Amino acid sequence: MVAIGGGGYVPARILRSFLKKPGSPNIPIQAIGLSLYESLGTDPIEEPGTKVTRTQWLDLSSLEMANLIGKNVLIVDEVDDTRTTLEYAVRELQKDVEEAKKKLGRENEKTTFTIFVLHNKDKTKKGELPKEIIGEGKYLAAETVGNVWICYPWEAADIDEHDRLSHAQQ
Repeated sequence: MVAIGGGGYVPARILRSFLKKPGSPNIPIQAIGLSLYESLGTDPIEEPGTKVTRTQWLDLSSLEMANLIGKNVLIVDEVDDTRTTLEYAVRELQKDVEEAKKKLGRENEKTTFTIFVLHNKDKTKKGELPKEIIGEGKYLAAETVGNVWICYPWEAADIDEHDRLSHAQQ
């Protein structure tokens, strides 16, 4: 499993608990950090940016990348807003896995990527996912929602205030 940070860390950890089979080891969670959102001056609300920035990535020469070769890899994020971040993550992970396969002499091992997001925003996307993900049921969203700003509890500085605001919206 590869969690896109920071939003994908909590859902990935929860998914690991539900996907673990009794008697088998925990599913390892690799972490990549990508950011498309940026704070606009004094406005506390973040708006989508225009460029994906890597803040953390897997080391191509490390065991992390070798562990993805020949596996079914689940990429996890909290929200599919513009799809730009997901497109970047899939494209770059596919490229790096292919490079690692060549480097390690494991070209015959197939790595399959699937995406899971908590929320898919029902809107026109800027990014595009490969046909083998979209066309083959390898894109999963727990819920499709309108084009609204979503505040997740793990992002709250004050969880009690978050809960009060959440209840006020209902």
